[in-house]
Amino acid sequence: MDSPTGWVAKHIKRYVESDGQDGHSYNGYDSLLLTTRGRKSGKLRRTALIYGRDGDDYLIVASNGGADDHPAWYLNLLECPEVSVQVGSEKFAAQVRTANDEEKPRLWELMVSVFPMYAGYQKKTARVIPVIIIQREK
Repeated sequence: MDSPTGWVAKHIKRYVESDGQDGHSYNGYDSLLLTTRGRKSGKLRRTALIYGRDGDDYLIVASNGGADDHPAWYLNLLECPEVSVQVGSEKFAAQVRTANDEEKPRLWELMVSVFPMYAGYQKKTARVIPVIIIQREK
């Protein structure tokens, strides 16, 4: 099941139909498709997210536009850290984890450099916005 948010669903559709040729770059930002397992339904759920890189790892941010609640996809991966990822035409299985207190400042700054609006999102909420590390399964 794809994101129920209209513009995200359209983005995913273009991404999938073009095998990442149309959609990997979204408004000038690199994006990936993340598939999690629903924590309540058990169904596979797919969303599109801006990403950064830290060595071999991919990074995403659970900003939810600065809302006070975590996005559903983040809650899902807390329950089941095994995910599927598509970056461009490449598809792979991965494990995810939230950056710890030691890692987070550096990774947060990296992601703010990728997408500066994250800094404003953090100012909008008292919630600490998580940075998630995606590690490809070997």
